[in-house]
Amino acid sequence: MDERILKFGIIGTGGRGLSFMDIISGRKDTVVSALCDPNPLRMKAAAAKIEGSQKFYSDIKNMLDSEKLDAVIITSPDYTHEANAIAALKKNIFVFIDKPLATTANACVNVMNAAKKSKAIVMMGFNLRHDPTLMRVKQIISSGRLGRIFMIENREFYDGGKTYLARWNGKKKYSGGLWIHKGSHDFDIFNWLNQNGKPVRVSAFAQRSALRKEGIPFKVEKNKPVGPTCSECSYKDICPDYTLRDVDLWGKEAQKIDGYAKDLCIYSSDKEIDAYDNGIAIVEYDNGLRASHFECFVTSFTDRLYTIVGTKGQLSASLHDKKIEIRPRWSQDVETIEIGEVKGGHGGADTGIFGQFVKVVKGEAEPSSSLIDGTFSVAIGDAAEHSWREHRMIEISEVLDVNNSLLS
Repeated sequence: MDERILKFGIIGTGGRGLSFMDIISGRKDTVVSALCDPNPLRMKAAAAKIEGSQKFYSDIKNMLDSEKLDAVIITSPDYTHEANAIAALKKNIFVFIDKPLATTANACVNVMNAAKKSKAIVMMGFNLRHDPTLMRVKQIISSGRLGRIFMIENREFYDGGKTYLARWNGKKKYSGGLWIHKGSHDFDIFNWLNQNGKPVRVSAFAQRSALRKEGIPFKVEKNKPVGPTCSECSYKDICPDYTLRDVDLWGKEAQKIDGYAKDLCIYSSDKEIDAYDNGIAIVEYDNGLRASHFECFVTSFTDRLYTIVGTKGQLSASLHDKKIEIRPRWSQDVETIEIGEVKGGHGGADTGIFGQFVKVVKGEAEPSSSLIDGTFSVAIGDAAEHSWREHRMIEISEVLDVNNSLLS
């Protein structure tokens, strides 16, 4: 067993980066040695929330040149993933990339090319693969109890999704669009459950239906506009969608450095944000399976609800309730499986996925999700973004060279 303490660098010290900083500092075999973020105030505020001391860097090249790191965790905005990953791979440093791999399928291929020349390994941050309920679903499908699966439906209701329209995530130039930033999680699960097939075409439909100027949930007074941010809004005491932010990380002082406000008004930011608040994407695979992904950010609760149909039966699952129901095809019987509670972020998935990555760095295990997985999930999201914006069905081959030898 490898008993050494692994040194990690965190690239991007926002909320997601802070989550991993907390997990790393809570283990005996890992330590956060360095942080990299262009906003020094936000970086220092994040560091103050964990134990230990770290070196601070505003430039990834300086960090990689100065530190002897075993691995880096990339939790910076999506549009920086490609460059940050390639920089680390050139230094032969192991890489964990929080989804998505990049903001276009072609950018994913660039990372794959860099990885082929590197001695290091990349693991994707698909935490849903480590969700206890979905892990059991995967086991059931692999056992053959449902027969050959040919249909998957996933409906996601996410109360917190409305905040995408208040942050950089809602800007396509930074995230690639929400079908990539958010949907890549769910498209990866389709690919994971249907490992005998590859996606071939996508149709997507989306709209900003409720979180728009016409949907403001209170009376706006004359000469008293809403926004531009929650913290500055004159209606923050009555707006049901107002959310307090961590002032140390996202307050006015941090904003003075980079101009980034995390609390844009989700109703009046139409010109700055080009995201939807609901959508449906349909994916067809080369082995005949069809999968639909439904996203709704106009809701009061959070859950992912799955229905999977096979030749021998069907399954339904709720990630929130941690409950699975199996219905054999030629029977009225219903088998219910309840999954026990697991501590940690994302229903315990964050702790599990990082534990897997530690084993990868130590040479004790293979990644639970690879660059090929990351590329195909982004390819579906990339196609979905083109589809809903261009109002047409998109072939995967339009956004990704599926005959590329790196994908075999």
